[in-house]
Amino acid sequence: MIEAIGNQYVVARPVYSTKTFGEEFKKTYRHHKTFLDHLKGCCSCSSQKAKKIALSLFPIASWLPAYKIKEWLLSDIVSGISTGLVAVLQGLAFALLVDIPPVYGLYAAFFPVLTYFFLGTSRHISVGPFPVLSMMVGVVVTRVVSDANNFPELFANSVENDTEVQKVMVAASVTVLSGIIQLLLGVLQVGFVVIYLSESLISGFTTAAAIHVLVSQLKFMLQLSVPAYSDPFSIFKVLESVFTQIRQTNIADLVTSVIILVIVFIVKEINQRYRSKLPVPIPIELIMTVIATGVSYGCNFKQRFGVAVVGNMSLGFQPPITPSVEVFQGTIGDSFGIAIVGFAVAFSVASVYSLKYDYPIDGNQELIALGVSNIFTGAFKGFAGSTALSRSGVQESTGGKTQVAGLLSAVIVLIVIVAIGFLLQPLQKSVLAALALGNLKGMLMQFAEIGRLWKKDKYDCLIWIMTFIFAIVLGLGLGLAASVAFQLLTIVFRTQFPKCSTLANVGRSNIYKNKKNYAEAYEPEGVKIFRCPSPIYFANIGFFKQKLIDAVGFSPLRILRKRNKALKQIRKLQKRGLIQVTPKGFICTSEGFKDSDEELDNNQIEELDQPINTTDLPFDIDWNGDLPLNITVPKISLHSLILDFSAVSFLDVSSMRGLRTILQEFIRIKVDVYIVGTDDDFIDKLARCEFFDDEVKDSIFFLTIHDAILHILMKKDYSTSKFNSSQEKEMKFDFTINTNGGLRNRECQVPVETKF
Repeated sequence: MIEAIGNQYVVARPVYSTKTFGEEFKKTYRHHKTFLDHLKGCCSCSSQKAKKIALSLFPIASWLPAYKIKEWLLSDIVSGISTGLVAVLQGLAFALLVDIPPVYGLYAAFFPVLTYFFLGTSRHISVGPFPVLSMMVGVVVTRVVSDANNFPELFANSVENDTEVQKVMVAASVTVLSGIIQLLLGVLQVGFVVIYLSESLISGFTTAAAIHVLVSQLKFMLQLSVPAYSDPFSIFKVLESVFTQIRQTNIADLVTSVIILVIVFIVKEINQRYRSKLPVPIPIELIMTVIATGVSYGCNFKQRFGVAVVGNMSLGFQPPITPSVEVFQGTIGDSFGIAIVGFAVAFSVASVYSLKYDYPIDGNQELIALGVSNIFTGAFKGFAGSTALSRSGVQESTGGKTQVAGLLSAVIVLIVIVAIGFLLQPLQKSVLAALALGNLKGMLMQFAEIGRLWKKDKYDCLIWIMTFIFAIVLGLGLGLAASVAFQLLTIVFRTQFPKCSTLANVGRSNIYKNKKNYAEAYEPEGVKIFRCPSPIYFANIGFFKQKLIDAVGFSPLRILRKRNKALKQIRKLQKRGLIQVTPKGFICTSEGFKDSDEELDNNQIEELDQPINTTDLPFDIDWNGDLPLNITVPKISLHSLILDFSAVSFLDVSSMRGLRTILQEFIRIKVDVYIVGTDDDFIDKLARCEFFDDEVKDSIFFLTIHDAILHILMKKDYSTSKFNSSQEKEMKFDFTINTNGGLRNRECQVPVETKF
């Protein structure tokens, strides 16, 4: 019964162990689906299920019929034009990161939008080139093409030996393979794989990738011939090459790129600060591109200063290609990393907009949409894409409502590809490099996350720092793998070394908290409450045992062995007639008996670990009293131990054996053990694994700590209790030595009840 009294409540109910609760309240039977049941459900077919599958595979069928033309079309047109202009420039700039001609960046900005329009579930993200993915693809391209010089059979199917053609082939093949991986993950419904990339890891990784992008663009800004590196420590090798050639810098390219970069940063800051007052963000990339192209063409920068320009921009599309199977075999690991990172970035950005505008997104369908997009893009010589944060921000901030805006942005890119692309031929590559760096501001500002994470969670801060270091030192591919491994290692570390605590009663109620945190916490005499806040498994069972021993203040196994050794000595005294039982007590008829330590040490350890059996003795032994003939056994005041397992989510078979051994050791030294807070599945698993025996019984489980405490008080016949316990008396045996060396028993008084 629960009775509410103001802001308090009074509960009146019996004290429940798990067993008595189960006897009073019968559980209802629930049928749990087996794997076969789930398989049958997946293989069954109906018209309703077919319709559901069709709508999930083609989300456009859900939102397009509900499209509000009068309310949304104008906004989508404005957003599409703005996003398309940004996509053109980013496609050209990010192609430099892949180390292929800029025209292929236009393909990467065009094709994925078409497929995502039909298959994507997000209405606001702009799919296409992303600097981190472009950098990752560029690393693979550099490595594979450099290896092809030593292993020409890798490109045996190529019709030309031109390095540029080989680079495009590798980039396209890696893109197709990453798309296939994303598609397979989506079909297999494993979109949850992204949960292994935490926000701290993604932030640290993208920041490191921004540093890689910054370093890789130095050769275009300075117009230096820097060899391509793809192995670990490559970033340092690139910097070394740049600084050794620094005197060969093209001043015109350097000045142009610095001016562009400064202006872009300033205007982007203005866009950010006054975004609520500006109807649309200032298209600074477009403005600077037009100006830079006109100045380069009018002043003939290529001839006068020898600057590197975009060069030939062939109009129209190139025919699709067949990806290289040899490249597939050599880049499957890199492609998997590209697939995961691309999906993680796109899904995280899509999640932000879905929460903001209150519509659902499907992670598995996003995998399918991105996978098909990358396959389609790679087949037409594009490179892997995801979503650029700045481009998606433009699409959303300019009023984009649906992917109609994305489709219109693709139209803008299409116009450039088929009609006006030649106008960009005089554009300096250093300008594209500066525009690429201008889009990294948000990523570089993520360094501020270190301070915030340090205040919030030290582990997350460590993940950020180590991810950044791994990605910088090992490169993006190996760095990502090492970062995920380190992140999982921190989880193992936190569960392997949990913060166990000893609980005590707080507030004279049923509330139990860490006794170190509260000055007025009360710990019932002879009772210890130990809490473990993590799963118990093979890796931390030893740590759990040691923490438990530290909490109670003694090793139960040591006490057990000491008592069994003492019991052997007492038995020998009785067997030799040196102890006699009289109505007045125990009489020892010899003074000088002493069993050798060597004899005791030679006893089998297994015998000393067995339960203490005194049934063959005509008297009981109080192990906390004074024992005869210099027999010493450590005294313990603990009579009950409560293990709070409310935060223990699982227990594996290995730790189960260790836990049972721990419980047996306490039970054998007459310490009652109780386990509280477990759910029914936990106990059912213990029963299936034959955890219980004659010593460890299923009656040790209680619903709450307070149930166990009340049970202990009733069992010990404590009629009342108080927070400042007084000493009252009960009878017990106390061995003392007579003047003639004899042993007698005297009565003494010890506590009989505790009031609180």
